[in-house]
Amino acid sequence: MPEVNGPARPGAWTRFVTARPRLALLAALVITALAVFAGSGVADRMGSGGWEAPDAESTYAAEALEREFPASRPNLLLLVDSGDRSVDDPAVAAEAARLTERLAGEKEITGVGSYWQGKSPALRAEDGREALIVARIEGDDKATGEVLDRVAPAYRGAHGPVEVSIGGPVAVQHEMQTIIQEDLLRAELIALPVTLVLLVMVFGSAIAALLPLGVGIVAILGTNAVLRGITEFTDVSVFAQNLTTALGLGLAIDYALFIVRRFREELAAGAETRQAIGTTLRTAGRTVLFSALTVAVSLAAMLVFPQYFLRSFAYAGIAVVLLAAAAALILLPAALMILGPRVNSLDLRRLLRRGGARTAGHGGGGEDVRTDGRDGGRTGGSAEPVVPAAAGTGRGWGRFAALVMRRAPVFAVVTAVGLVLLGLPFLGVKFGTADDRQLPASAESHVVQQHIRDGFPGSPDGGLEVLAVGAATPAQYADYRDRISGLPGVLRVDGPITSERSAYFSVLPEGEAVGENTQRLVQDLRAEPAPFDTSVTGAAAVLVDSKHAIADRLPWAVGIIVVVTLLLVFLLTGSVLIPLQAVVLNALSLTAMFGAVVWVFQDGHLSGLLSFTSTGDIETTLPVLMFCVAFGLSMDYGVFLLSRIKEEYDRTGDHERSVTFGLRHTGGLITAAAVILAVVMVAIGTSRVTNTKMLGLGIALAVLMDAMVVRSLLVPSVMKLMGRSTWWAPAPLRAFHRRFGLSEGESAPMPPEEIPRSVPDRDRVTTGA
Repeated sequence: MPEVNGPARPGAWTRFVTARPRLALLAALVITALAVFAGSGVADRMGSGGWEAPDAESTYAAEALEREFPASRPNLLLLVDSGDRSVDDPAVAAEAARLTERLAGEKEITGVGSYWQGKSPALRAEDGREALIVARIEGDDKATGEVLDRVAPAYRGAHGPVEVSIGGPVAVQHEMQTIIQEDLLRAELIALPVTLVLLVMVFGSAIAALLPLGVGIVAILGTNAVLRGITEFTDVSVFAQNLTTALGLGLAIDYALFIVRRFREELAAGAETRQAIGTTLRTAGRTVLFSALTVAVSLAAMLVFPQYFLRSFAYAGIAVVLLAAAAALILLPAALMILGPRVNSLDLRRLLRRGGARTAGHGGGGEDVRTDGRDGGRTGGSAEPVVPAAAGTGRGWGRFAALVMRRAPVFAVVTAVGLVLLGLPFLGVKFGTADDRQLPASAESHVVQQHIRDGFPGSPDGGLEVLAVGAATPAQYADYRDRISGLPGVLRVDGPITSERSAYFSVLPEGEAVGENTQRLVQDLRAEPAPFDTSVTGAAAVLVDSKHAIADRLPWAVGIIVVVTLLLVFLLTGSVLIPLQAVVLNALSLTAMFGAVVWVFQDGHLSGLLSFTSTGDIETTLPVLMFCVAFGLSMDYGVFLLSRIKEEYDRTGDHERSVTFGLRHTGGLITAAAVILAVVMVAIGTSRVTNTKMLGLGIALAVLMDAMVVRSLLVPSVMKLMGRSTWWAPAPLRAFHRRFGLSEGESAPMPPEEIPRSVPDRDRVTTGA
């Protein structure tokens, strides 16, 4: 039976998480320690690729060439610089021959060749001062990295009349992995102390500020252990570790902010500790659960794509979101049960105050700590400020919401148009592949590749290979070579190089390695008839196949996100229109991010300030990744706001008051959470790897735009324009929601047609959690 005008009985979940709080925390400590052990060395088992579709023609051809013709796919390049001499100088040629012979004798290195063996013009710089030794290291990313670490020091540097630098795909990948790990450590060292300072500013209490960090650390360490297990079964990208840190800290702080703030609010209302935890879990806890589900679904949508780069972020994201939610809903209540009112201890803000009279009952906070009307508007109730200024229920947010709703048409139109304009640069997006230019300009492998790009005929990774499988005569091979030599955009065709079962042709295209003309050449090569089976690979072919794979699966991913989001928001609100509004406004919140990505990273604006090399395009998978992550985080804040609006609407039936109430009680909280998450993402964005920088800074912008523009301006103005019809749902769906829906509110919602224009405040009907 519900209990009216009295404290709610602790529910089953409350009893479960508070029954043995010390034992629960001890078990969590042991599990976390095991996770540290299980997750150790996870970065060494990760790859730095994963952009290609594994079932694509280009991938099949590349793997076949690596098996049949190792020399056709060199991944290790030694750039030999002869200084003032010509590479054909006898002393230079003798030293280069010695280095070539020595490299050929190294274990696990095959396909060794050099300019000095066959005088191939493709291996000689146009100025005659540099030439290449090429080879292939066999094995996966970990194995090739180990071989490179072993052999590179013996070849790098001065050798008689020549200077040797190490490059090639394997060197690029290895250097990228090393830099990512170093940058991730630096990002954590930046983010953790800054986040702690911000949390102290938000909560005031050092004890309360440490709780979200504890939840985040548990989520990050647990996810590393999960990823370590996943690497036993499939490939995982090293880039996923950045998302683990960002979401582990960001979402843990979001969830803990919401729960700790509500817990302190309940204490201020006079509830005892267990009762405060019960109410917190029944309200904020449900919101956290819904938020975690929406974020997890957005990230899970990346599983539909074949590229393991995208799938890796789904693995990491789902794990860290669920672990952050579990820690917030299990470990955090246990800690709060032990702390009780001591959660408000150690008010470090006192150090920043120069004295003065303290407001009675507020421990120096000087704040009017208001509750939800359940105690007749009384204030105080704890020794410390319960609701901090940065995230409290300040009247400023209420006045701001009233202002927005008074001018709702103006705010709605101006904000929506402004967001659309910010997204216009994305209409000029050009897609490309990730290469050495992701690395800092000073990175050795980047320097080598840039020398080849600038000084050698063709491009270091711009050639196309045509694999021919099946019996054929020399005349048939020659005829095919002549025909593809005449295709538009072909500079030169070499080959065929034959084996017992197959052959391959090397096609050097004109222009950029992955430009539009080269992509058209890939299509032309694939369409050219031949008396044998042909497959085309190379950088442009990989890009063509990757774009096709993403375009083919993107509708499924978007459909999954939209359908599940509509369902979850309906279950939360009981409205048909609010879920549609949430999806549309979320999409609008991402426009600034996508526009900035093109304007900054593709077009190269701010490249000097941000220290990156613009390639003139965007890696194909990055917009998909950023959409899924940013959409999920936007829904995170949307759920926080809507849940509080719904709670007040269920209580009063007053639409405008509910919107004002929701923004007043969550505006500061969402802004504080967004700023903290943006700090974490900016710390990730300090990476020297361009894609990681783009991911961190882009999502930081999206989070801030969502919290400070969409939630503050668009949501209240649109809800004002929609009026009470916001809460409309057909009768069958209302019945479905009454039976299966969940919300932060504790009383059953009334349909719009049954709600009077004004419902006086009344005590809520509470039930056990």
